[in-house]
Amino acid sequence: MTTASLETPGTQSAPGAALKLFTACFTALADNIERVLKGKHEVVELALICLFAEGHVLVVDVPGTGKTTLARALAASLDGTCHRVQFTPDLLPSDITGVSVFRQDSGRFEFLPGPVFANVVIGDEINRASPKTQSALLEVMEEGQVSVDAVTHEVPRPFLVFATQNPVEMAGTYPLPEAQLDRFMMRVTVGYPDHASEVEVAGGTAVGPAIAALPTIATAQHVAEFAQVVRERVRVPPPVVDYAVRVAAATRELPGIRLGAGPRGSVALVRAARVRAGARGRAYALPEDVKALAGPVLAHRLVLAPESELAGVTAADLIAEVLARVAVPQPTAGGNGSSANGA
Repeated sequence: MTTASLETPGTQSAPGAALKLFTACFTALADNIERVLKGKHEVVELALICLFAEGHVLVVDVPGTGKTTLARALAASLDGTCHRVQFTPDLLPSDITGVSVFRQDSGRFEFLPGPVFANVVIGDEINRASPKTQSALLEVMEEGQVSVDAVTHEVPRPFLVFATQNPVEMAGTYPLPEAQLDRFMMRVTVGYPDHASEVEVAGGTAVGPAIAALPTIATAQHVAEFAQVVRERVRVPPPVVDYAVRVAAATRELPGIRLGAGPRGSVALVRAARVRAGARGRAYALPEDVKALAGPVLAHRLVLAPESELAGVTAADLIAEVLARVAVPQPTAGGNGSSANGA
């Protein structure tokens, strides 16, 4: 499937047909990215869920596992604007958002947009920039706009920040504050490929030329329209919403956590579950969608207590404990809906 063969959902009057188009587009994008990122279907799916849920993704892993490859392959699969920012300690906020320049010929200030004005913004090694520069992303990641010299400028839609981070080399880095982490819909890891996939990569062509040869699957307009299709035509039953909220709220009550997931976490969990359901061809979300996404959506929002860190407990361990404790809604006799089972 390419942009030439992909129909826009607006050409289909039936809700079911539009959802089928979204499922086909999602699958085609995943297959296209996996041509260069072998054996990482789950990670690719999570990145695409963030794209269509209008969220942002933070990929944290050791060097050489394919973090930037995933970002570049995703951008190459879309016929939209893509800007890459190499985060360094000397990077300034204006290097990201843009700056107002005085034009002598007109006698006026003119705003020159920064690299954040793109459909896909790749922030490479985001934790190498100073906290002052990192804070330049707070407004645009939450509100889709940039304020410079008391003037607000909207970024294009869709808008995805795809940031990478190396968790091993900590020299010359600045930890991302909780407010910054909370604006990422998901935090994922790529991990090492399996043996067969690594053999295929090692014996194949270079990644750079392979990414350049990837066909374009969807336009920015396709992504924006399909995101609307998912919002309007994939329903999340009230018991499933209640379950997602109870899972997020339970993270605030564990003794090993100093700070749990806030309301932004539960909202992100519901939005992501909706897209996951649509990607599987369902017009309704299930508790299994919430359970599958709870780790990537909520784990990075937790601040562990010192005793948990000393004991070697991870946020993923605590999310697993929460999922084991919170009761799952049971299906009703009606079929697609669910009924809450009580906490």
